Amino acid sequence: MDLEDPLASKILEDFTFFMEGLISLPLNIPGSRYAKALKARERISTTVRSIIEEREKRDAKHKKGDFLDVLLSNQGLSYEGKSSILVDLLLGGYETSSILMSIVVYFLGTSPHALVKLKEEHQAVRASKKEKLLNEDDYKKMEFTQNVLNLTSIYGVVISEALRCGNVVKFLHRKALQDVHFKGYFIPSGWKVLPVLTAVNLDPSIHSNASEFNPWRWNGQSTTKNIMPFGGGPRQCPGLELAKVETAFFLHHLVLNYRWRTKVIDHPLAYPYVEFKRGLPLEIEPLEMN
Repeated sequence: MDLEDPLASKILEDFTFFMEGLISLPLNIPGSRYAKALKARERISTTVRSIIEEREKRDAKHKKGDFLDVLLSNQGLSYEGKSSILVDLLLGGYETSSILMSIVVYFLGTSPHALVKLKEEHQAVRASKKEKLLNEDDYKKMEFTQNVLNLTSIYGVVISEALRCGNVVKFLHRKALQDVHFKGYFIPSGWKVLPVLTAVNLDPSIHSNASEFNPWRWNGQSTTKNIMPFGGGPRQCPGLELAKVETAFFLHHLVLNYRWRTKVIDHPLAYPYVEFKRGLPLEIEPLEMN
């Protein structure tokens, strides 16, 4: 499927409806953004099922060997399970990752010192690799990019700081499974609870100069105790490590091969979800390779 395919346009249209409704009050009232998002997800699921049905009709010599073929070859998953995985990957793994990459590029443009430090780290990784492809061990060496082991950072953490400042996910959808009494508040069983992550991420009592992008603020601190951009507990985002690996490898190739600057002033907006009003247009120039 390519971008010119009418089916791709249909999925994109429904995807936009879903994303706009995802970051809204979870009230299934006809006509509300949330209700439209639920319907959009149903339409996306129907479209995905039709794609699966079409692919399953192909004989072996016409298989593409892509992710969908690998997924369909798994006999341990039901038809609905395969469809659900594809929909979840589409809805949960595309928009948030692309937003994260965009805000990292944006914040690095405001912090030349962080960009220099990041480039030095990736130059060291490349020097040790020569022409070999990056692997998990290389990712673990990217300590200024992202503290992979979730231990107390002594270098700084670019990706975590971008997540804190950028607030890709502003709040979480949760439901009280039993009556909860907490600090004088009573939350009845069955009530929806929306932890607002933005309020914590930008709380000056937790983070000094909270509105400033500063990867070094994590020196001597554990990111796991002060931010939770991927949620937590049993409902923690299952794609959190994939998102960080994708972004780290993207940054590796970006900072070593290109220089960039924004063509116009374009600050990120946070409603209904994080985006750039003008799409963050950049002027990109290849670097001369030594």
